[in-house]
Amino acid sequence: MNSLGELERSIMEVLWGTDAWLTVREVVNRLSDRNNAYTTVMTVMNRLVRKDFIRRERDEDGRTWRYRPAAGREAYVAELMLSALGETGDRLAALGHFARSVTPEEAEALRAALSQEPS
Repeated sequence: MNSLGELERSIMEVLWGTDAWLTVREVVNRLSDRNNAYTTVMTVMNRLVRKDFIRRERDEDGRTWRYRPAAGREAYVAELMLSALGETGDRLAALGHFARSVTPEEAEALRAALSQEPS
């Protein structure tokens, strides 16, 4: 999985921050960097649609596209972690190093996740 560029990450943060479908204009207005042109944001959002990071649908009148994330932030981060793990020559050693670096609360969350039945 490819990591996101700076503007892609900013757009995803806006979309992850709401449960609503947003228009390009609404995303532009919510971006912390107000120097992004509408057309630039629209182009990047269409690229994110093609990359399957976001979904889009037409609004009720059929004229305006609305967007939302295809998956949550946690799913994206998990994919990044798996991708990084795939880069190592020794996955078990990398996992061991990772496991020793987490907090006790995170270790307990990992144990609980590993003990759950697959869905």
